[in-house]
Amino acid sequence: MSEYIATPDMNCMTEKDRNLVYEPAEDTFLLLDALQKDSENIRNRRPTVVLEVGCGSGVVSVFLSELLGKSHPAHILCTDINPAATNLARRLSFHNGQQVQPVLTDLVSCFGDQLNSKVDLLLFNPPYVVTPSQEVGISDISASWAGGVDGREVLDRFLPHVEKLLSSNGVFYLVAIKENKIEEIQEHLRKFGLSMSLVMDRRSGPEHLMVLRFERLHVALLCNGD
Repeated sequence: MSEYIATPDMNCMTEKDRNLVYEPAEDTFLLLDALQKDSENIRNRRPTVVLEVGCGSGVVSVFLSELLGKSHPAHILCTDINPAATNLARRLSFHNGQQVQPVLTDLVSCFGDQLNSKVDLLLFNPPYVVTPSQEVGISDISASWAGGVDGREVLDRFLPHVEKLLSSNGVFYLVAIKENKIEEIQEHLRKFGLSMSLVMDRRSGPEHLMVLRFERLHVALLCNGD
């Protein structure tokens, strides 16, 4: 049984923050539960570079910092297009006594090729809600949910980066809903040698949320003992 990791203390989140930054909700907590479930697998990989894209409040990255602990120290980066989000993530990290480095950027654009083949643990809880295309990409709180056509417009911009970023032992966790056409996502990443598995799913109102794990095929076979 893996050690239970508590959700980070969010008391530093103010009312102003709540008007500007996506507050942890059902999708966030599903991702935290999935990471808790996979904690032994994550620790055994001994990640040195962790990258969360679209971090919002930063609660997932701070949670991972606690999960990895001092015995598995890692450089934890998190990005967001919303400056209020990176500001809150920085404060949340300090408030919980963790070291997370928030970066203000669109997806991973500021890194260029610096992180290619170096990310051991990659995470993205993208804006997955199906919305009109014109709602996508605004650098305020709406950026956290507006996904455009099929809820995929932001995710589709990021998918080409996944295989490039991942280290040889890297793993990618993605939050999605059925409306995002999971089979298409699976097929797209399979072309780059990445295998998909379902870590956890949950219904929340009309949404069927799921956390998907992608890893290089040889790693997936090794973990399954094949």
